[in-house]
Amino acid sequence: MAHELPPLPYDAAALEPFISAEIMQLHHDKHHATYVEKLNGALGNHPELQSKSAEDLIRELNSVPEDIRKAVRDNGGGHVNHSMFWQIMKPEGGGEPTGQIAAAITQTFGDFNSFKEKFNDGGVKQFGSGWVWLVAGGGSQLEIVSTPNQDSPLTDGKFPILGNDVWEHAYYLQYQNRRPEYLKAWWNTVNWDEINKRFASASR
Repeated sequence: MAHELPPLPYDAAALEPFISAEIMQLHHDKHHATYVEKLNGALGNHPELQSKSAEDLIRELNSVPEDIRKAVRDNGGGHVNHSMFWQIMKPEGGGEPTGQIAAAITQTFGDFNSFKEKFNDGGVKQFGSGWVWLVAGGGSQLEIVSTPNQDSPLTDGKFPILGNDVWEHAYYLQYQNRRPEYLKAWWNTVNWDEINKRFASASR
């Protein structure tokens, strides 16, 4: 079964002024669509893998045949990462975290502002293209990690609760080289309801 590009859960302009409609259209309709197309292409000669979810392919990356492993890592990772990314944002989002994730952030990082500073710092210091993540490891312990390119924490056995894309295609048309400004503005789009659902899934 071919992997498909999920639709945006809101209009491309819905996250303005923090993320422009032009960025969202290019990011979703071009970049994410290309990851899906190339993932399907990589799996074309491996029918035994075509029934697996993209998440399972990334979790079990070492068992993917070597001839397509890099293509699955790059494009399957891009598909998984972006499918999550659209969901953890929403119009009129942001504000303080709510629910169980709020308590977990306070317990782990002291307070929300300290967490944001450490998270944004991880995004700023990610060299080149990549992502910064809040992940749950063993026992639902929270930590901030960064990954290069489209690598997913799933490959390392960690569950991504939220993540921010620091590839230039995610922000450059609007923020140019001001990645810290983008990282700061992005918090105004965060969908804490969806993040709480992901945290609950990680805890099970």
